[in-house]
Amino acid sequence: MKKLLIVLAFAGVSMASMAQEADPTLKYSVATNSFWSNWFIQVGGEWNAWYSTQEHGSNLAASPLKDFRSDPAAAIAIGKWFTPGLGLRTKVQGIWGKRVDFGDDDNFGNFNKYWIANEQVLFNLSNMLCGYNPNRVWNFIPFAGAGVGRSMTYNKYATDLNVGILNEFRLSRKVALNLELGWNYLSSDIDGNTAQMFNGDRGWESRDNNLYAELGLTFNLGKATWEKTPDVDAIKRLAQNQIDALRAQLDDANAEIDRLNKLIANHKCPEVPAQAPAVKEFVATPVSVFFNINKANIASQKDLVNVKGIAKYAKDNNLGVRVDGYADSATGKAAYNQALSEKRAETVAKELVKLGVSRDKITTKGHGGVNELSPISFNRRATVQVVTD
Repeated sequence: MKKLLIVLAFAGVSMASMAQEADPTLKYSVATNSFWSNWFIQVGGEWNAWYSTQEHGSNLAASPLKDFRSDPAAAIAIGKWFTPGLGLRTKVQGIWGKRVDFGDDDNFGNFNKYWIANEQVLFNLSNMLCGYNPNRVWNFIPFAGAGVGRSMTYNKYATDLNVGILNEFRLSRKVALNLELGWNYLSSDIDGNTAQMFNGDRGWESRDNNLYAELGLTFNLGKATWEKTPDVDAIKRLAQNQIDALRAQLDDANAEIDRLNKLIANHKCPEVPAQAPAVKEFVATPVSVFFNINKANIASQKDLVNVKGIAKYAKDNNLGVRVDGYADSATGKAAYNQALSEKRAETVAKELVKLGVSRDKITTKGHGGVNELSPISFNRRATVQVVTD
């Protein structure tokens, strides 16, 4: 039996080394979801094998496939992921098992109806080590926990410790296929036979043990993904740059006012251009509205403050407005990015209509994926400007 456990351990290490690598661009922090997000339910069928306290020295076959020690079983669990890498679940398994004794063949394979309930901590090493990827096909998830078991046949209770490996294979956003291997180490003779064949503690042989292999399904409830945290610092830096540009324009306007005041004081009539350069430069300066990755809804309503100014100017002067949408070329295919950029432009156009700009005065264009700005998140934007020609 010890050899079997060693083989399972080496299998786990091999599986971890083969875990899929996530796209480096997807290694990012995620926003905390609400309490009602990222819940799941699991159901499965098991093949379980019991190794009893009384077996030591009886030279019984150790294979978990022997019919005198194994039986099918069932399992159900409910749990929640608190982060992409850390979760909790409550699992109940059992119904059918077989007690294995040291005596005659007549004692082998006695039926033992039971259940074991465990509270377990799940560690999604694929997300922890390779970065969160909502489209990863295979997630490698070791777990550990503790709980209590009961033999309904022999009316025995026992506490237990539990460890195992859960492999999840993504079928869709809501459903995954499970392959799970686990070990329940129980504190006393839950199989109903309290006779002892040896003295002292011999590790796992001094307790009843339950090994199982399970095949089942995971059903994700509600929101099952995680959103990237907005790049607040980058947005603040870009906003500050726009503020600095407006301040420079304001300084130029103040300088022009001072010049005109001096001309008035000297009773000279200044030549007034058809359109003041400072005003024209301000109107022609594009205003940016930003979006989160793969989204067409505006990341922050604060971006619409400058858009309101453009909308008012366009209405007051009966001018057109142009909206250009962009996506970042680092993620997504060209066709997807083109459609996403067009959706972003149309989203901003709808906001302009809400602000009173006639739709026939607005032109939109999607430019697809670009790599014009750094960091990459700056490219996920739409620009708005008044058409003066």
